[in-house]
Amino acid sequence: MSTTSKTTRLALIMLSLGLVAGSTTFADAGFRRDQVNSRALREKVLIHRDVVQGKISSAQAKVLRGDIKEIRDQEHFDASLNNRHITRAQQKALNQLETDVKKQIP
Repeated sequence: MSTTSKTTRLALIMLSLGLVAGSTTFADAGFRRDQVNSRALREKVLIHRDVVQGKISSAQAKVLRGDIKEIRDQEHFDASLNNRHITRAQQKALNQLETDVKKQIP
């Protein structure tokens, strides 16, 4: 279960929809998407490690993986709005969501 409130998620989604868009170059926007995806992958590896070490249960891992999937889905949606790239504002919103998930991993 995610620790972010519905209001926070709504604000982040609105932000990610480009209501607050930063200036970007085409190459930077693609690089930001790679950074978000790499961070999500690292978090999945940490979750797997913690399950193997017994720090978290399989049920907890399933919830965390679901949160990561939601973030990836949002990233895909954001990219679909902007020629397969994300803006700085969208990256910031996604990073905040990833940080919330990271705080739940022991």
